[in-house]
Amino acid sequence: MKTQKTTDPDMLVVGLVSVSDRASGGIYEDKGIPALSDWLAQVLTTPYRIEPRLIPDEREQIEKTLIELVDGARCHMVLTTGGTGPARRDVTPEATLAVGTKEMPGFGEQMRQVSLQFVPTAILSRQVAVIRETHDHAALIMNLPGQPKAIKETLEGLKDADGQQLVAGIFAAVPYCLDLIGGPYIETDPAVCKAWRPKTAQRPPAAAKDNAQ
Repeated sequence: MKTQKTTDPDMLVVGLVSVSDRASGGIYEDKGIPALSDWLAQVLTTPYRIEPRLIPDEREQIEKTLIELVDGARCHMVLTTGGTGPARRDVTPEATLAVGTKEMPGFGEQMRQVSLQFVPTAILSRQVAVIRETHDHAALIMNLPGQPKAIKETLEGLKDADGQQLVAGIFAAVPYCLDLIGGPYIETDPAVCKAWRPKTAQRPPAAAKDNAQ
């Protein structure tokens, strides 16, 4: 599904924020936003549009950008990449927590669980997720790793050679989370990442399609 430019109120609006001093300064090409964009194009089967932002590792700038994406651009979901390690300049989690109204610790816990299948240094990651609520809108904000491979792994999880899920990725829970906070009903390609909802929250495919159009 290609990104579609529209003002349809039922369409998912996704903010993508790459936090990097060097990429934002033009020293090297940003890889975070392209990786996120490519993965969303593979997984989402209902229409969406993207609001990309490339910014430096400055807490004030990160907070300002997150607020603008949720309150101004009306994003339903914001994915950040970069700035989540223990280094002095890594302040994305602090900025994210500062703008959130509810913390969602399970997302960060599961991201580290996935990454620990590959590297012991996953315990150094500090990714967090929050809900930001205003009087008439809410959005899910999630910090993701900085490397494209790790982004894909944490979003869709790990599968065996037969395609059976070994470790769940975080995106499986995102559609239902968006339902609960008043966002649009979205569907995913189960071959990439199957969205999980309780039976009482599931809609027939035709109803989901009509809602997205």
